[in-house]
Amino acid sequence: MSASSLPPNGSFIEMTSYGETHPEVRVLQASGTVITLSLALADVPPANSPVELRWAAAPRGRYAQEGLVVSVDGNRVEVRFTGRPAILQSRSFVRGGGGEPVVMSRADADDAVGVVHDMSERAVRAHFTDIDLRAGDEMTLSIRVEGEVVSFPATAFKVSSMRQQIPVAGPMSVEMVAVFDDQEEAQARVIRRYIMRHQLMNRNRGAGPR
Repeated sequence: MSASSLPPNGSFIEMTSYGETHPEVRVLQASGTVITLSLALADVPPANSPVELRWAAAPRGRYAQEGLVVSVDGNRVEVRFTGRPAILQSRSFVRGGGGEPVVMSRADADDAVGVVHDMSERAVRAHFTDIDLRAGDEMTLSIRVEGEVVSFPATAFKVSSMRQQIPVAGPMSVEMVAVFDDQEEAQARVIRRYIMRHQLMNRNRGAGPR
Protein backbone atom coordinates (compact mmCIF):
# COMPACT_ATOMS: atom_id res chain seq x y z
CA MET A 1 0.00 0.00 0.00
CA SER A 2 1.13 3.58 -0.59
CA ALA A 3 2.16 5.65 2.42
CA SER A 4 -0.74 8.04 1.82
CA SER A 5 -3.34 5.28 2.16
CA LEU A 6 -1.90 3.77 5.36
CA PRO A 7 -3.40 4.79 8.71
CA PRO A 8 -1.17 7.33 10.49
CA ASN A 9 0.89 6.29 13.50
CA GLY A 10 -1.03 6.94 16.72
CA SER A 11 -4.44 6.67 15.06
CA PHE A 12 -7.16 4.19 16.00
CA ILE A 13 -8.54 1.64 13.57
CA GLU A 14 -11.05 -1.23 13.65
CA MET A 15 -9.98 -4.88 13.62
CA THR A 16 -12.09 -8.00 13.11
CA SER A 17 -10.68 -11.31 14.33
CA TYR A 18 -12.67 -14.56 14.12
CA GLY A 19 -15.95 -12.68 13.75
CA GLU A 20 -15.40 -10.33 16.71
CA THR A 21 -14.80 -6.63 15.99
CA HIS A 22 -12.57 -4.42 18.16
CA PRO A 23 -13.24 -0.74 17.37
CA GLU A 24 -10.30 0.97 19.13
CA VAL A 25 -7.03 -0.60 18.02
CA ARG A 26 -4.07 1.79 18.13
CA VAL A 27 -1.57 1.99 15.28
CA LEU A 28 2.00 2.02 16.59
CA GLN A 29 3.70 1.92 13.18
CA ALA A 30 2.59 1.31 9.61
CA SER A 31 4.97 0.94 6.71
CA GLY A 32 4.73 -0.89 3.40
CA THR A 33 2.95 -4.21 3.95
CA VAL A 34 3.40 -4.42 7.74
CA ILE A 35 1.48 -2.68 10.53
CA THR A 36 2.16 -2.88 14.28
CA LEU A 37 -0.87 -2.51 16.55
CA SER A 38 -1.61 -2.19 20.25
CA LEU A 39 -4.83 -3.42 21.87
CA ALA A 40 -6.21 -4.87 25.09
CA LEU A 41 -4.57 -8.16 26.09
CA ALA A 42 -7.97 -9.91 26.19
CA ASP A 43 -8.52 -9.00 22.52
CA VAL A 44 -5.10 -10.00 21.13
CA PRO A 45 -5.52 -12.50 18.25
CA PRO A 46 -3.24 -15.56 18.10
CA ALA A 47 -0.21 -15.69 15.82
CA ASN A 48 -0.84 -16.96 12.27
CA SER A 49 -4.53 -16.02 12.46
CA PRO A 50 -6.30 -13.96 9.77
CA VAL A 51 -7.69 -10.50 10.59
CA GLU A 52 -9.39 -7.68 8.74
CA LEU A 53 -8.45 -4.05 9.39
CA ARG A 54 -10.56 -0.99 8.55
CA TRP A 55 -9.77 2.72 8.74
CA ALA A 56 -10.96 6.02 7.27
CA ALA A 57 -10.54 6.75 3.56
CA ALA A 58 -11.30 10.26 2.33
CA PRO A 59 -13.79 11.60 1.64
CA ARG A 60 -16.52 9.24 2.98
CA GLY A 61 -15.44 5.65 2.92
CA ARG A 62 -13.15 3.21 4.68
CA TYR A 63 -10.27 1.03 3.66
CA ALA A 64 -10.77 -2.68 4.32
CA GLN A 65 -7.55 -4.68 4.32
CA GLU A 66 -7.04 -8.35 5.12
CA GLY A 67 -3.91 -9.43 6.96
CA LEU A 68 -2.15 -12.23 8.81
CA VAL A 69 -0.85 -11.95 12.37
CA VAL A 70 2.88 -12.68 12.08
CA SER A 71 3.95 -12.00 15.68
CA VAL A 72 2.53 -11.25 19.12
CA ASP A 73 4.44 -9.61 21.98
CA GLY A 74 2.17 -8.91 24.96
CA ASN A 75 -0.43 -6.46 23.70
CA ARG A 76 1.58 -5.62 20.57
CA VAL A 77 0.55 -7.37 17.37
CA GLU A 78 2.36 -7.28 14.03
CA VAL A 79 0.18 -7.86 10.97
CA ARG A 80 1.33 -8.41 7.41
CA PHE A 81 -1.14 -7.26 4.77
CA THR A 82 -2.45 -9.89 2.35
CA GLY A 83 -4.28 -9.25 -0.91
CA ARG A 84 -5.29 -5.79 -2.06
CA PRO A 85 -7.16 -3.15 -0.02
CA ALA A 86 -10.79 -2.37 -0.83
CA ILE A 87 -12.62 0.90 -0.26
CA LEU A 88 -16.04 0.56 1.41
CA GLN A 89 -18.33 3.51 0.76
CA SER A 90 -20.92 2.61 3.41
CA ARG A 91 -20.45 3.64 7.03
CA SER A 92 -22.53 0.70 8.25
CA PHE A 93 -20.54 -2.50 8.77
CA VAL A 94 -22.70 -5.41 9.85
CA ARG A 95 -21.77 -9.03 10.44
CA GLY A 96 -24.42 -11.43 9.28
CA GLY A 97 -27.17 -13.07 11.22
CA GLY A 98 -28.59 -12.62 14.67
CA GLY A 99 -31.36 -14.50 16.47
CA GLU A 100 -30.91 -17.90 14.84
CA PRO A 101 -31.01 -20.97 17.13
CA VAL A 102 -27.69 -22.80 17.44
CA VAL A 103 -27.13 -26.28 18.88
CA MET A 104 -23.80 -27.09 20.53
CA SER A 105 -22.86 -30.79 20.56
CA ARG A 106 -19.91 -32.07 22.62
CA ALA A 107 -18.67 -35.56 23.30
CA ASP A 108 -18.72 -35.17 27.10
CA ALA A 109 -21.88 -33.10 27.60
CA ASP A 110 -25.55 -32.93 26.66
CA ASP A 111 -26.48 -30.87 23.62
CA ALA A 112 -27.09 -27.21 24.47
CA VAL A 113 -29.35 -24.80 22.57
CA GLY A 114 -28.30 -21.15 22.29
CA VAL A 115 -28.92 -18.05 20.19
CA VAL A 116 -26.62 -16.55 17.55
CA HIS A 117 -25.62 -12.91 18.08
CA ASP A 118 -23.81 -12.69 14.74
CA MET A 119 -21.60 -14.79 12.52
CA SER A 120 -19.14 -14.73 9.67
CA GLU A 121 -17.85 -17.47 7.38
CA ARG A 122 -15.15 -18.29 9.91
CA ALA A 123 -16.74 -17.77 13.32
CA VAL A 124 -19.93 -17.34 15.31
CA ARG A 125 -20.74 -15.32 18.43
CA ALA A 126 -23.55 -16.85 20.46
CA HIS A 127 -25.25 -16.90 23.87
CA PHE A 128 -25.97 -19.99 25.99
CA THR A 129 -27.39 -20.51 29.47
CA ASP A 130 -26.05 -22.70 32.27
CA ILE A 131 -23.30 -24.54 30.41
CA ASP A 132 -19.72 -25.28 31.47
CA LEU A 133 -17.50 -24.01 28.68
CA ARG A 134 -13.86 -22.91 28.43
CA ALA A 135 -11.69 -21.44 25.69
CA GLY A 136 -10.18 -24.29 23.68
CA ASP A 137 -13.15 -26.63 24.09
CA GLU A 138 -14.09 -28.47 20.89
CA MET A 139 -17.65 -28.88 19.65
CA THR A 140 -19.96 -29.19 16.66
CA LEU A 141 -22.26 -26.23 16.02
CA SER A 142 -25.49 -26.62 14.04
CA ILE A 143 -27.22 -23.44 12.81
CA ARG A 144 -30.44 -23.14 10.79
CA VAL A 145 -29.96 -20.73 7.87
CA GLU A 146 -31.54 -20.57 4.45
CA GLY A 147 -34.18 -23.10 5.58
CA GLU A 148 -31.56 -25.78 6.23
CA VAL A 149 -29.24 -26.78 9.05
CA VAL A 150 -25.48 -26.31 8.53
CA SER A 151 -23.06 -27.99 10.94
CA PHE A 152 -19.39 -27.20 11.53
CA PRO A 153 -16.72 -28.52 13.88
CA ALA A 154 -15.58 -25.54 15.95
CA THR A 155 -13.33 -24.51 18.84
CA ALA A 156 -14.25 -22.01 21.55
CA PHE A 157 -11.94 -19.02 21.07
CA LYS A 158 -13.29 -16.68 23.76
CA VAL A 159 -15.74 -17.41 26.60
CA SER A 160 -17.29 -15.01 29.12
CA SER A 161 -19.60 -16.28 31.90
CA MET A 162 -21.67 -14.28 34.39
CA ARG A 163 -24.41 -15.36 36.78
CA GLN A 164 -27.57 -13.27 36.92
CA GLN A 165 -27.75 -11.46 40.29
CA ILE A 166 -30.53 -8.88 39.83
CA PRO A 167 -33.28 -8.95 40.95
CA VAL A 168 -32.46 -12.44 42.32
CA ALA A 169 -29.75 -15.01 41.71
CA GLY A 170 -30.45 -16.74 38.41
CA PRO A 171 -28.89 -18.82 35.63
CA MET A 172 -25.36 -18.55 34.29
CA SER A 173 -25.16 -16.44 31.13
CA VAL A 174 -22.42 -17.62 28.77
CA GLU A 175 -21.18 -15.55 25.79
CA MET A 176 -18.99 -17.44 23.34
CA VAL A 177 -16.96 -16.76 20.22
CA ALA A 178 -16.20 -20.02 18.40
CA VAL A 179 -13.98 -20.48 15.37
CA PHE A 180 -15.00 -22.94 12.66
CA ASP A 181 -12.29 -25.61 12.31
CA ASP A 182 -13.28 -26.82 8.86
CA GLN A 183 -16.02 -26.11 6.35
CA GLU A 184 -17.48 -27.96 3.42
CA GLU A 185 -17.67 -25.50 0.55
CA ALA A 186 -21.38 -26.13 -0.02
CA GLN A 187 -22.18 -25.15 3.57
CA ALA A 188 -19.81 -22.18 3.46
CA ARG A 189 -21.70 -20.90 0.39
CA VAL A 190 -24.98 -21.09 2.32
CA ILE A 191 -23.55 -18.87 5.06
CA ARG A 192 -22.01 -16.44 2.53
CA ARG A 193 -25.35 -15.99 0.75
CA TYR A 194 -27.17 -15.59 4.05
CA ILE A 195 -24.74 -12.93 5.32
CA MET A 196 -24.85 -11.01 2.03
CA ARG A 197 -28.65 -10.87 2.12
CA HIS A 198 -28.59 -9.81 5.77
CA GLN A 199 -26.17 -6.96 4.96
CA LEU A 200 -28.24 -5.88 1.95
CA MET A 201 -31.44 -5.74 4.01
CA ASN A 202 -29.68 -3.64 6.66
CA ARG A 203 -28.37 -1.20 4.03
CA ASN A 204 -31.83 -0.89 2.49
CA ARG A 205 -33.40 -0.21 5.89
CA GLY A 206 -30.72 2.37 6.62
CA ALA A 207 -31.33 4.16 3.33
CA GLY A 208 -35.10 4.51 3.94
CA PRO A 209 -37.37 6.67 1.78
CA ARG A 210 -35.85 9.72 0.11
